[in-house]
Amino acid sequence: MSRVCQLTGTRANNGMSVSHSHIRTKKLQQANLQQRRLWWEEENKWINIRVTTRALKTIQKKGLGKYAKTLGVDLNKL
Repeated sequence: MSRVCQLTGTRANNGMSVSHSHIRTKKLQQANLQQRRLWWEEENKWINIRVTTRALKTIQKKGLGKYAKTLGVDLNKL
């Protein structure tokens, strides 16, 4: 399974690690993904989903169904 948020599509970012002597080496900044079991009120069922912590904060604020609808994600396919 790839490290991608199932709602937002957030994935790893390429960056540089800079040492004290300013030697730059490549590094991969992974998204903070969490496996969660979330309640979907509109369908009255649980959904197992892999989301970023940033998306979890937004889900707590807006709700799972409303947030997925704004992103254009079909929760029935997850």
